[in-house]
Amino acid sequence: MDQPTHGCVLLLDGTPDRRRGALPNPTAHAIAGANPRGFLAAASADVVQLPAMAGPQSVLAYLQDAVRVPGPLLIWITGHLMVPTRRNAELHLALRESTAATVRYTGLPWEWLTRTLREHAGPTLLLVDAEADAHAWPHVTAAAHDGRLADGLALHGVITPSPPKPSLEAGPYTRAFLTALSVGHPTAGPALDPALPHQLALAQATLPEGFLPLQYGDAGPVLANRAAPPRATAPPRATPAAEPAPAARVPAAHAVPAPAARAEDPLPDILAAAHAGRHNEAAAMAAAWEQQALRRHGPHSPEAALWIEVRADLARLAGDHPRAAELWLSAASHRLDRGGPADAEALAALKRAHYCWQHSGDRAALLAPALLALWERVPESEEAAADVRARLAGELPPVGSR
Repeated sequence: MDQPTHGCVLLLDGTPDRRRGALPNPTAHAIAGANPRGFLAAASADVVQLPAMAGPQSVLAYLQDAVRVPGPLLIWITGHLMVPTRRNAELHLALRESTAATVRYTGLPWEWLTRTLREHAGPTLLLVDAEADAHAWPHVTAAAHDGRLADGLALHGVITPSPPKPSLEAGPYTRAFLTALSVGHPTAGPALDPALPHQLALAQATLPEGFLPLQYGDAGPVLANRAAPPRATAPPRATPAAEPAPAARVPAAHAVPAPAARAEDPLPDILAAAHAGRHNEAAAMAAAWEQQALRRHGPHSPEAALWIEVRADLARLAGDHPRAAELWLSAASHRLDRGGPADAEALAALKRAHYCWQHSGDRAALLAPALLALWERVPESEEAAADVRARLAGELPPVGSR
């Protein structure tokens, strides 16, 4: 019998001391509160959280302990990347006492991190949701582009420019990645390719301008796939003298569909999640199926267009009418390009876009030009086009007002 795999999750918070009663890093807090033990494709796992550690040697000791675990290893890093202001441009992860002047001595050199993780014999994944200030940014981008940032490791995540004020919410990439992890992927095996939640997070998250996406290497079986069917267990052996029990008869109306059959039609599960108020879960499932359609059929296929419409309706159900309008506009444009102005489905998508636009409040003005351009492609649509023009010109009350 195979021994159960034991893994390790190390949550490393590289946040300098914010002083004056500042709150802990909200991104690190969100990860720690999301049952990180369940992230790992392992029967059991240690979870070690290092919040705002002081001293690079202390962090290095935890890293060295983590790489001794034989099973999958997940290192999730949040916080700040910094570069010393003098002498060298070596990238560091800021620790509690780090400043631009002292990070050379008080921060964790990034090279220490990657060198130590390469010693791990099992599958390893480095996830990063970090910030970098203007001084460090050129060095970070250079290290990302020439491969030094990953240094042969599987690494996924984002680095964003440091905001003027620390955010009180978890980073949008981490929130979207956690949602994708909680849902999994219906066609993957028991282990989840980190490229799937990474791409979903990039597509779903509202990231700041100029962010740097990171995707390197193949991690192997590190992340658990929540959508995978449970592993089948062998039935107990009957003794030779035992009579076989009569098979239970299950009425057809109550038969449970097999996982494969359920995976063929994901819409009922997606809509059920949306109607139950689990909007993030529904959106993540739909985005996962959309990515599969894009890979199999291409961005201009009817299959990909269908998932745009599903996501549009999910946004409407979640009350995000501006996002729903954007998606319905994309779907209408796609159908007009394929079927022409007489396509009934294109007209239906455009009407849905118009409805959601009418409930988009302040963002309606940004969507109006695209909506008007599509209405002008459709014959006998002067009334709808005139409605958009009048609201743009201020002749009618703004959409969403009473």
